[in-house]
Amino acid sequence: MYSTVMTSMIDGIRAVPVRVEVDISTGMPVFDMVGYLSPEVREAKERVRTALHNCGILLPARRITVNLSPGDRKKSGTCFDLAIAAAILAALELVPQDCFRDAVLIGELNLSGQLMPVKGVLPMVSDGLSQGRKRFLVPAGNFKEGCLIRKAQIYGFESLPQVIEFLRNGTYEEPVLEEKRQAKQKTACDFSEVNGQKFLKRAAEVAASGMHNMLMVGPPGAGKTMISERMASILPPLTEQERLELSRIYSVCGLLTGREGLLTQRPFRSPHHTISTAGLAGGGMVPRPGEISLAHNGVLYLDELTEFSKSTLEVLRQPLEEHRIHLSRASGSVDYPANFLLLASMNPCSCGYYPDRNRCRCSQPALRRYFDKISQPLLDRMDICIQAPTVSYRELVESSENETSKDIRARVIQCHEIQRKRYEKEDFHFNSRIPAARIRDFCRLGEKEGHYMESMFHKMELTARTYHKILRVARTIADMEHSADIHLAHLNEAVCYRSMDERFWGGQL
Repeated sequence: MYSTVMTSMIDGIRAVPVRVEVDISTGMPVFDMVGYLSPEVREAKERVRTALHNCGILLPARRITVNLSPGDRKKSGTCFDLAIAAAILAALELVPQDCFRDAVLIGELNLSGQLMPVKGVLPMVSDGLSQGRKRFLVPAGNFKEGCLIRKAQIYGFESLPQVIEFLRNGTYEEPVLEEKRQAKQKTACDFSEVNGQKFLKRAAEVAASGMHNMLMVGPPGAGKTMISERMASILPPLTEQERLELSRIYSVCGLLTGREGLLTQRPFRSPHHTISTAGLAGGGMVPRPGEISLAHNGVLYLDELTEFSKSTLEVLRQPLEEHRIHLSRASGSVDYPANFLLLASMNPCSCGYYPDRNRCRCSQPALRRYFDKISQPLLDRMDICIQAPTVSYRELVESSENETSKDIRARVIQCHEIQRKRYEKEDFHFNSRIPAARIRDFCRLGEKEGHYMESMFHKMELTARTYHKILRVARTIADMEHSADIHLAHLNEAVCYRSMDERFWGGQL
């Protein structure tokens, strides 16, 4: 007796179809599972056998062989249990084989036969639908998440007996889930709460308008974290495609319940400086997305940048250029999206008061060691490097009305629309993404502007990458002023956003 049932597994943030084949034949009583299986998948044998027993179904004393195909791709996770149990029941002719024709079965079984929720149901349903599957049998805990894909037929079950009854007779009742008491929503951060720091807020608007990475250097309490926490509030709303892609990532990590629908807010991720390389970039024995992927289409904020380990920071270099992270492991390779706006902040020295030599207690060697924690290649990938001065008492207590995030966001949206139209035939959409080979096409300079940048190039000892960064930022500033050409004023402001390099990382301290 032979049967097949379709299920699915996660590869990166994509779902890969897996065929569960069961053959029950005469021979030595044995239960074998094959198909390049990880330990948790091999353990499904005991979970399925015991769950069937506790549901009143005894396996015959025959040779039972379960194959998970394709055999050259490693299977991991616990989402195969339900499909294995259903395939065994079909091979025993306890349920009809025809009921699996266009169905995908997903779920983990506990020993009593209850169905436990699993990670990654959203991409499994979305990709399964595009592969021609229509019906999806999932645990009740994943029902709302599966229903986010509107064209799919989602069936949620609490236990294996309910699944068996549905397969035999078509009996089904939609699961009734307890509504969890919603915690009080955190008040949204707004730029109107930030007093002073006009130059820093202007730089933040430029960064958001062109999706430019930004590094802020300043003493404690200057408002670096406060401004960073509000950056997501001035970015344009997520598009439908961005919402789905972001929700897929959170589904794979088990962070999506589906009860509130697809994610609607741009993420703001602020990992602690003790985070590991795998925690930031992703990976592990079973690869999973890291913080840079959880910040996809949003903001990644690294506070106290110099406190992060150097090896951890260096993994950012490739994702900042390619906007994806590629992980290679012995079990295979995966790709995760990593298209984020990087914000970082740091103190100007260990004591926090450099370059005020009246208050700074750091020696010259100590300053050099401190600044050398940030490599030049990583620094070159920061489009804007700006100093955050101490906020004065008058700025702190003044009662003048500040611009709201809504006002700033309206201007940012206009600037994004200008870029969208300009790059509609290109494979990039923002000024910060202009390839070096296309700089002359989109950042053309006049004679005066060219002479100015030539003098700045030699005076500031710029690298080629930093020179191109300045031109991209100038292009954004010009777009913010609705100027078709880049003028000296735009270049001068863009250069100001890099002048901090010379003060802290170049020349004599």
